[in-house]
Amino acid sequence: MCGIVGYVGKREATEVVLHGLQRLEYRGYDSAGVAIYDPVAGLQLRRSVGKLSNLQQRLLTEPTHGHIGIGHTRWATHGGVTEINAHPHRDASGAIVVIQNGIVENYLALKGRLLELGYQFDSQTDTEVIAKLIGHYYDELRDLETAMYRALRELRGGNAIVAFCIHEPDRLIAARLGNAGGIAIGIGNDERFIASDIPAILDYTRDLIFLEDQDIAVVRCDSVTTTRLDGTPVERSIHSIAWDPVAAAKGDYRHFMQKEIDEQPRALMDVLRGRIDQEHGRIELEDLRLNDHDLRRIRRIYATACGTAWHAALVAKFMIEHLARVRVEVDYASEFRYRNPILQSDSEHDTLVLAITQSGETVDTLAAMEEARAQGVPSVAIVNAIGSQAARLADGGPIYLHAGPEIGVASTKAFTSMLVAAYLFALRLAQAHGTLKPQQIREHIQALIELPGHAAQVIEQTKPLCIELAERYHRVSNALFLGRQINYPIALEGALKLKEISYIHAEGYPAGEMKHGPIALIDENMPVICIATRDHIYEKMISNIEQVRARHGQVIAIGHQGDELLAEKAHHAIGVPTTHPLLQPVLNVIPLQMFAYHVAVLRGCDVDQPRNLAKSVTVE
Repeated sequence: MCGIVGYVGKREATEVVLHGLQRLEYRGYDSAGVAIYDPVAGLQLRRSVGKLSNLQQRLLTEPTHGHIGIGHTRWATHGGVTEINAHPHRDASGAIVVIQNGIVENYLALKGRLLELGYQFDSQTDTEVIAKLIGHYYDELRDLETAMYRALRELRGGNAIVAFCIHEPDRLIAARLGNAGGIAIGIGNDERFIASDIPAILDYTRDLIFLEDQDIAVVRCDSVTTTRLDGTPVERSIHSIAWDPVAAAKGDYRHFMQKEIDEQPRALMDVLRGRIDQEHGRIELEDLRLNDHDLRRIRRIYATACGTAWHAALVAKFMIEHLARVRVEVDYASEFRYRNPILQSDSEHDTLVLAITQSGETVDTLAAMEEARAQGVPSVAIVNAIGSQAARLADGGPIYLHAGPEIGVASTKAFTSMLVAAYLFALRLAQAHGTLKPQQIREHIQALIELPGHAAQVIEQTKPLCIELAERYHRVSNALFLGRQINYPIALEGALKLKEISYIHAEGYPAGEMKHGPIALIDENMPVICIATRDHIYEKMISNIEQVRARHGQVIAIGHQGDELLAEKAHHAIGVPTTHPLLQPVLNVIPLQMFAYHVAVLRGCDVDQPRNLAKSVTVE
């Protein structure tokens, strides 16, 4: 997740911006840069690769001065880790500078159009496309705010953007499109601060304005004027944030789980950073120690995990087998370690253990990895915690989620990030095995790029209905979740979320097994949550729904937006956007998370710390 800091006021902007970037170092980054303006010195741009200390050293030899400036820590998405790809980026005239957090889904099309108009590009980033596009309209309109309106309306995808122009040196302009990254504006005494996250500016002010989707703010030292992308003026409240670090981290949210559900669009974007090459149709997993030759030898994978991560492993099986045509077996790590598994086949080095764990410290998962090592089988770990024991044990290297801290015991953003990380690994395997050509991988990459925006849409559009359903069903004692194929693990995950935070007994089942027992439980008091997005077994799910209705069960269906048949068959239908079928579970699970959260709140449960549960199970 890229870090964004901006300042306009009476202080030296460089000091404020660097201090803010230091506060955001925990977010992870691979390069950094600042742009500072002074009427005498002009626009001063400094960028460097690596740690922020490298940029600080450069600023010692090439200092900058001025009272307005922006800074950025980049985590690569488009383009490699080079100084030329580091932010800030400039327009063609060099007068406008831009920093961005997000992904421009249609950047190739926009870049192609600008190339036809004669523009040249120095970097491989989508951010330079934004800068050139704003500059294109500024040449015509001679007003940065209006030029940004025009340019931002053409962007697809979630983005947080800050820009300024040396011809208008008294203002910064910040915009938020979607939920891929936040923008907080700090209110000081004749000074204003901008940051992508609260800690960057808490040392200067406690009074913050938070931009919402489609907001554009003109930020001067003594004022903030906010409008919508269509030009409609809007007032955003000033929030006073406590100095307490826990309260600051929670922000304006009641619970961490609620915050982490809403952070999923950004988390989904962060797991992609530096790993997708859309122009060449390639996947690059930077920490993976297995080369193409190693990956081509793999014919069997044992995926092992616990709890929510086990559900992610079940989804990973579908992804890997479909895309790479490599056989996958899935085990509970707590069972795997005690059954004396036979990992090696007659052909050596054709087996891999895939461990999935948020904390990287889950005792049973670590034991499974140790067993793999003892049998001479390499392991790869999909893990969130950098430098954790699982990451160190993984002979084949870790695939980090980069989802950031997950405080709530019930996993949300880590789970969906696990699914995307597994998808990337499946594509990397397919790339090595030759089961997908670059053009096909490019199409999968496009679906991945669009996924954060789809997730933001799910959160925004389905939240009111999830709250309404929670109000209706929060007093039930039992619930049944049904899904088929790749959505069966999502039924399991939905049931787990509900039971662990609301203490309602809930079970997930493959829908085809409903007649083999669970159907006996269904009556008018039983909500049955059915995942029925349109896929190759859609008709089978419709049949299951009809069977539930015949027993007077209350059907809550997750389906594609605009599915009139599903709306007719179910008592309640929650619509989600359509994506690639193998990525559909990422979107389908989000309403289940929100439903469980609001049920638990209404029941008065401790959402972030449910009884008897721990975030990481480090003992048996």
